[in-house]
Amino acid sequence: MERKLVTKSGKNQDGDITALCGGSYNDTKAQAIRNIETGQVSYYVAVEAVQTVHVVNHPKYGKYLTTGADCTRKNNLDNLPNC
Repeated sequence: MERKLVTKSGKNQDGDITALCGGSYNDTKAQAIRNIETGQVSYYVAVEAVQTVHVVNHPKYGKYLTTGADCTRKNNLDNLPNC
């Protein structure tokens, strides 16, 4: 499985995550979800603490990307610089 470090995230006007970016890649939300669900790629954020990016399937809002809860907000996808 390939591992990709996420250093930036794309966001729309509502603040929803639309892309994961880092180094030489810029994966759309759909690509990232597909990669995670098929086990091809694992994404992670390493700001103060390492957090893996997960797919959540909300019954009302559908699938979205998130990191786990921990002691810092700096590694949340919402708080990363824009792609």
